[in-house]
Amino acid sequence: MKTNILNEKAVEYSLKAERKEFKNVQIKNSKDIANYARNFYFDDIIIFESTFAVFVNTAGETVGYAKISQGGVSGTSVDIRIILKYALDNLASGIFLVHNHPSGTLNPSPQDIALTKKLREASRWMDMELLDSIILSESGYFSMADGGII
Repeated sequence: MKTNILNEKAVEYSLKAERKEFKNVQIKNSKDIANYARNFYFDDIIIFESTFAVFVNTAGETVGYAKISQGGVSGTSVDIRIILKYALDNLASGIFLVHNHPSGTLNPSPQDIALTKKLREASRWMDMELLDSIILSESGYFSMADGGII
């Protein structure tokens, strides 16, 4: 039996990037990134967990951001390869990882810490630096850099 390869169907997968108005700001500290990231969260900050990455150049100026994942009320799945893909696309020197805790607690979970350390190591291989990992709640934030975790 002979198979005609030309008649077989293939699926093309792609990640979509869309150019939008983007205000470049300089991020100098954890408060700056927490305030900047709040632009991406709305009422959903208390409903479900979402993860964003913000990318900066060597001057600490934002060059892009991406929503990495959206989950349920108590967690979300984050693929480090996607973060690094967007970081490379933006020619970023630094990465800020930001996610929210709908419960309002600002304590990092063991999974939050493990992900942060894994991303820090992976970004080093690409000559980038994970500058901070921020947890947001409706009323506050926690910086893993300020907390001595990274």
